Formats: sequence, C-alpha cells, structure tokens
Amino acid sequence: MIEKIYDEWNEVKKEINKNERNLGIKPREIFWVNMGQNIGFEQNGKGENFARPVIIVRKLTHELFLGIPTTTTIRENNDYFHSFTYLDSDKKALLVSALILQVKVFSIKRIMNKIGMMHKDDFTIIIEKSKKLFGPT
Repeated sequence: MIEKIYDEWNEVKKEINKNERNLGIKPREIFWVNMGQNIGFEQNGKGENFARPVIIVRKLTHELFLGIPTTTTIRENNDYFHSFTYLDSDKKALLVSALILQVKVFSIKRIMNKIGMMHKDDFTIIIEKSKKLFGPT
C-alpha cells in the first residue's frame, strides 16, 4: 500500500518540478504547499496534491523559502507547537497549530496558492520558539 502512495507522489512531484515561477512571498503568509509523501514521522501532505498549509517564515532566495507546516489537529502549546487562528481566503476563521518542530526549507515550485495571513503577535511567538530549536539544550 505505501509503495503505491510513493508512486503517486512521484508522479505529482514530476509535474511540480516543471513549475517555472517567480513568486513574491512574505513572512506570515500562509500557502497551500505540495509537501509530498515523506518518511517516518516527517509531516506529509494530504489529498491528491499531497498538500498542507505552510507559514512563510522567510524567503531565502528566488527559489527557496523557510516554512513551518500547520495542522488542524490542535496541539498543546509548548516549544514545538503554537496554536493560532487566522482568516482563510473565504474570511473563515481557522484554528490550527504550527508544527514548529517540522520547520523546513522548501522550493518555491511547491507553492500552490495563498490562503491567509497570520497575525504579527502569533508570528513573533513562533519565531521565538523556533530560535529555541537551534540553541543548546
């Protein structure tokens, strides 16, 4: 069964790789991103596009950005998770958790469409929690 999922993701990935775009993105924006089918406990995308909402942390180059995936499974707020509400593209309030421990560099090619923007205060909290990931334990 899992091999079939990887085969399906591989076909989607081939199409994503063909994307040629110069996309303007900004910190705090939330986009649907083709996350893929990953290994072990790495966060996967869902649906036929293997996608998940991702918070833009920083554009690194014209081709790469640093992002944090989100989930609608609400996690207890701690150093690895932060729950927050944002308005989606339909102006509907969504409660999600940022999966800070899953911070990752993504290709711009993986971005599908913008779905929202997180509040500055929540973004500040996420950045502070992210810094703790790189400090000594």
